Amino acid sequence: MVYFTDESLLPENQQPLIITAAPYGPAWLPGDCSDLPVSFEEQTQAAVDCYEAGATHLHVHVRNPKTGHGSTDFDMFNEMLSRIKKAVPKMILSVGGSISFAPKTDEAKAKWLDYDTRHMLAELKPKPEQVTIAIGTAMMDVVQLFTADDIQGTRLTDPKVAMSWQGLWADAGPGFYLEHLKRLREHDIQPYFMLGYINQLEIVERLIRAGHYMGPLNHTLVAIGGGCAGRNPFDMMEYVRRAPHGSVFSMESIMRTVYPLCTMAIALGLHVRCGNEDNLWAPQKGKRATAVEQVKYMVETARRLDRKVATAEEAREIMKIGTWYNSPDETLRNLGLPPNRKEGQVGFLTKYEKDMPGRGPMGSDSHPMAYCGVGPED
Repeated sequence: MVYFTDESLLPENQQPLIITAAPYGPAWLPGDCSDLPVSFEEQTQAAVDCYEAGATHLHVHVRNPKTGHGSTDFDMFNEMLSRIKKAVPKMILSVGGSISFAPKTDEAKAKWLDYDTRHMLAELKPKPEQVTIAIGTAMMDVVQLFTADDIQGTRLTDPKVAMSWQGLWADAGPGFYLEHLKRLREHDIQPYFMLGYINQLEIVERLIRAGHYMGPLNHTLVAIGGGCAGRNPFDMMEYVRRAPHGSVFSMESIMRTVYPLCTMAIALGLHVRCGNEDNLWAPQKGKRATAVEQVKYMVETARRLDRKVATAEEAREIMKIGTWYNSPDETLRNLGLPPNRKEGQVGFLTKYEKDMPGRGPMGSDSHPMAYCGVGPED
């Protein structure tokens, strides 16, 4: 798991900071926040503005320009992806995977299955670099941590609207995620894991050990409360402690606690997410902050800690965009996790490095970084 040596907190030993921008606020409607993009042009410009401010990873939702509501139209997603890719070709596009696309014809309605419409995310064209995926069905009561100050001036002050969001669930059982992971790989789209607590991270490890997912592990701790981890920093630190060495971990919180928890993440060498999907405010009570202003805050925090902010090229290299592995052992090895236990193997599983001439390159089965079982007799 993530291991801190004496030099880990020195900025020169930390990866460049990847900032994820989430500027499309699917919970909000026009008027709830000043920077909510509605037209296709505004939605595209939001990506450009966040990229120019320092974000290299974009969490994508699509809004119907005619209604102002979140879109469930497959063609609109394709159009927006085309626009964004043209405007910011180097940015990593990570489409929010909670969407179910609505059927357009009576024939399609007759065949409509919820999971089938969610699996259509793997068929987006132009394809995004990533689609987010939840693992393990959980309540997502996103208003549970909101105070009256948090929702001031938004539609969530309406109790009926708030109640509808209190009843939100992230449906992500094995009937969904096993097939979805398979389809994403078939279409060469990297899954981006959005996980609410340690037990969901454990499920991901089991999926890797069983060979259901074989690739880099990019993941976010969705610390928004209401069925996910909350604002207790010990929840964050336990998740950090349990995250695999070779994974790329980002921190997400909600409303004004985005700032302290992301500041901690930056100092620890981790990565961060911000934007109006999670937060409408500056650190100061009662002062609004746009998604771009939040990105700039993360850049400034990194500057004060002398930590480099990732370029788009560096972010792609860190996240290993386009990389896949071909076996559970190869995946485990690249993530810094012990191998699957072999029959009859006793003791704790660990890894060791031994000088053995003729071994292959790092990542191959013949590299000197070999695995063994270590028990009391060793």
